Amino acid sequence: MVQRFKELLGSIVISVLGGGVGLYSPWTSFQPDGLKQCLSEFKRQLAWVERLDVTLGPVTDIMDPVSHNTSDKDAVDPENDFQREMSFYRQAQAAVLEALPRLRKLQVPTRRPDDYFAEMAKSDQQMQKIRQKLKSKQEAMEKSEKAKQLRALRKYGKKVQTEILQKRQKEKKSMLNAVKKYQKGLSDKLDFLDEEQTSSQGNKKSSGSQRIKRGPNAKRRYKNQKFGFGGKKKGSKWNTKESFNDVSSFQAKVAHNKGPGKAGKKALNKRPGKRARQKMKSRAR
Repeated sequence: MVQRFKELLGSIVISVLGGGVGLYSPWTSFQPDGLKQCLSEFKRQLAWVERLDVTLGPVTDIMDPVSHNTSDKDAVDPENDFQREMSFYRQAQAAVLEALPRLRKLQVPTRRPDDYFAEMAKSDQQMQKIRQKLKSKQEAMEKSEKAKQLRALRKYGKKVQTEILQKRQKEKKSMLNAVKKYQKGLSDKLDFLDEEQTSSQGNKKSSGSQRIKRGPNAKRRYKNQKFGFGGKKKGSKWNTKESFNDVSSFQAKVAHNKGPGKAGKKALNKRPGKRARQKMKSRAR
């Protein structure tokens, strides 16, 4: 097959050089010497170790089985930098997997010595710029996706809000129509009032149940603990039959300063009266 291709290429080059009809007529200039040199290089029968040429497609991705069935032309998007770079990487990987065993079979060294230092074709600064550019593109794509999701959520929220408003307007319109019919005497039913009362009662019940479930707040609990809570307040300190008959807390010493040996005795007033004090003053003079 390769030999046949070389023969066909040689015939085409000879026909172009000889002034014959070529395959691509719009050529304005060409280099005959260069074409002859390329033809002579094609005709050389060199060993593969001198050429090191392999023609392979990208290696199959085990993480993406769908890409194995589809063609590379359809699978790779030329506008997507990540897919394009990944296709190059997979193609180079396939070439390495094919060429390395053949080189080892021919006893060609494929590993550098440990003390071998080489420089990359691109500097670290250039690779850092490329990495930052790819990262910025990825962040921009993520931001655009988030913005799309937010717009979709806003549309859904507006849709729900409009549906609720339309429902309320419809209920209001139906109630006004029922009121007008009742005022004109066309109807003697007051169902719209019952519906309104039931809806208000339902709202009150729901709010009351929520209040019961919530319970008192911290301020209310503190005041309840300090001052008491609930129950009847009026007459809470009145005597009852049980409290009247209960004399266990009675103390004779405390009640009116009367003890068992001090009944009927008053405390002595040690200070003299006014007249006595005046007499004492006059005597002292």
